[in-house]
This record gives sequence, structure tokens and C-alpha cells, in this order.
Amino acid sequence: MTGLEPPPLRDDCFALPAGVDWTPVDSALSLLKSRLAPVANTATLPLGDAHGRVLAENVAAKRANPPLPNSAVDGYGFAHDSLTGGIQRLALVEGRAAAGNSFRDRVPAGHAVRILTGASLPEGVDTVVLQEDVTPGHGEIAFRSGIRKSANTRKAGEDVACGETILKSGRIVMPADLALAAATGHGEINVYEQLRVAIMSTGDELEEPGGNLSSDRIFDANRPMLSGLVSRSGYMPIDMGRVPDDRNLLRRRLDEAAGKAHAIITSGGASAGDEDHVSALLNDEGAMTQWRIAIKPGRPLALGLWKGIPVFGLPGNPVAALVCTLIFARPALGLLAGQNWFEPQGYMLPAGFAKSSKRGRREFLRARVRNGHVEAFKSEGSGRISGLSWAEGLAELPDEAFEVHPGMMVRYIPFANFL
Repeated sequence: MTGLEPPPLRDDCFALPAGVDWTPVDSALSLLKSRLAPVANTATLPLGDAHGRVLAENVAAKRANPPLPNSAVDGYGFAHDSLTGGIQRLALVEGRAAAGNSFRDRVPAGHAVRILTGASLPEGVDTVVLQEDVTPGHGEIAFRSGIRKSANTRKAGEDVACGETILKSGRIVMPADLALAAATGHGEINVYEQLRVAIMSTGDELEEPGGNLSSDRIFDANRPMLSGLVSRSGYMPIDMGRVPDDRNLLRRRLDEAAGKAHAIITSGGASAGDEDHVSALLNDEGAMTQWRIAIKPGRPLALGLWKGIPVFGLPGNPVAALVCTLIFARPALGLLAGQNWFEPQGYMLPAGFAKSSKRGRREFLRARVRNGHVEAFKSEGSGRISGLSWAEGLAELPDEAFEVHPGMMVRYIPFANFL
């Protein structure tokens, strides 16, 4: 069943405040967080189809969990107030209480009933003694004194009360969430449809990976990488191929992408040169802002709307494209998908490298952890694509001038924590 359709983004959603030139990383992230909203439609799906989707509304328990007081163990149930001092001897009533097969009669004071794990407590029972602590006899049981009232029982609603919010809007539905929703009475939930992200690379110099390559061309490394990142983030990548430096052809390809996707990611052509057609076309459309972000690697990030569809124009360099995707596009896409704002978890670990960082740009180094220390890739050259494969995360150096010495604590963010 199709639900509500969110309103379109405003044409000025990416506009920078007046007078802003270079944009610090935190300012750029704050602007994205404040300007973007879900663009995907919502749908009510059966629980079995909702895994991995984003909740479109809060989910409240339709029934308590557990719905009735029940036994936490296999044993014998009785009224605690009927106990006396010394060795306890209680007569057994006929029958038993089992999960899904309740004992229907009242258990009289001074009596006990056989009860199994998960069984609802019969009337007259408020305490359960473990079967291992009991000596059974003919029609009676015996056990030592000292058991506390309500021992080995669960209260109704002690896990979740009826009407309590169990899952909040913006959460990605995980397997445990499906169990919780099912246990509290839900057979379906309202979620956002999977975000569709169109991906294209631009530039005359690009050739399809694995094809024949002339000396002045390079293989397109960005499209496979970006498709993988989008897929790992839970979104649906739509491959729009390579586009040469032909403005009319790029326009048609953007039109096609806008008809298929909720968002568009391009790589290359995001600056202001003669062949930077992504920026030029977004400018022509009247909804483009070039964010010159104080980040290394990266800097130019073209953001705009094409036919109402948000476009993220990434640098063409694969290292810069990866960093800009993880730092900016990933949380932005999350908001478009209906998720809560995403901040990757980082860890402070001792550095296993030395590095001088200049003031004014936040720097992200390709890094990994070995023997409890953060290692940085041997070369900072943004053309060294091998460093992306070598790395297992990013080391983040602050905006101010910074000297890293071996043993100093630096922030390390595993790639998995971005996704």
C-alpha cells in the first residue's frame, strides 16, 4: 500500500549564506543537516519485506510484552504468603501450566502447581521455585525456605508496556526490530521506499573498465566504487554510465537519471573549468552552488537540483570522490532516504606515523590499524588509488595546524562505520 509523498526540496536548499567562500567541514555538514529532508515515498509493508528499510513513523506496541505475568523457569508455582518457616511442603494440584496452555483453575493457598518456562501464572500464584531446588514426592513437593516473593517470574509489560514507542522514525529496520514489532502485535509497518541513486562519471578521458585503452585515457574507477558505496549504505544504485565532455549529451543523461532516481551522484566536471559541464548545467538550471570545502582531499563539491532531484557533483579524482562521498554524500543521502542524521563513530587511537598538517583544512588520511596503532598510507598523493584498497578507514586530522608524532592520539574512523 503506497503512503504519503514528501514535498519537493526547495531550489535554494544548497545555497550558502551570504559572504561564505571557503566552507569548513562542520559548517558544510550542518547546512546539509538543516536543509535536506526525505524525498522517497512511504509504503506500509509486511514485516518480512521491511528489513533494511527506513521507518517512516514511530511504532508503538499494540500489546505488552510479556502480555501476562509468566514463569521465567521450569518449576513449581505457589502463593508466597502461604509459606511458613523451615522446610516447605506444599501439596500439588492436578495438571500443569505450560506456554500456550494455561492452567485455568485457581491454585489454593498451601498448594503448588507444576509450571513451565513462559507459562502464564495461574490465579493464586506469584512465586516460582526452580525444579532443581525441589524434592518431588507423591502429590507434594518440598524445598528449603528463603525464596523471595515473585522469584523466577516476569511481570506483565516488564519488557514493553502497551502503547509504548518501541521503534522511532528514521531508524533502519534490523532483524531484532522485526522480532520486537512482531512480539508487540504488528504484522506490518510504515517505511520509506528504498532510495534510488543514479551514478554517472563524466570526462572524455574515461574508458569502461576492462576495455581497450589508448595511452591518453584512463579506466573509470569511480563508478564501480560509488555503486559499491551506495549499495553498502542500503540504497539502490542505478548505473547511468560514462558521459563524455558533451554538454547536450550530459543534459540528456541527467534528464534520464532524474526520471529514474531520487538522487544523482556525478564524478568529474564539478569545478569551474572549460570542461566542467556538471557545474555549468546546474548553473543553467538555476539551482547550483559550488561548495569550496576546506577539506583534503576534496575541495570542490557541486550541489544542486536537476528537475527537482538533488545532485551531488563529486571531484573526478577517486580518492577525493571517496572521501567526499563518505563525509558529505553519505549523511546527505541518509536524510533523503528518511534516516536520522548519520555521524560515523570514530575512535581515539595512538598514531603509528608522523605528519604535519597546515591550518585551515581538515585532512583525512587513508589509514588502517595494526598492533593497536593507526598506520597512514605511505603517500598522500590523491592519485594513489592503491591506498584506498590498502586502507581500512580514515584518520581525521583537525582544521587547525597539527603535528602528529608517533604515539599521539588521533581519530580513526573505520570504513564500515561510515556505512
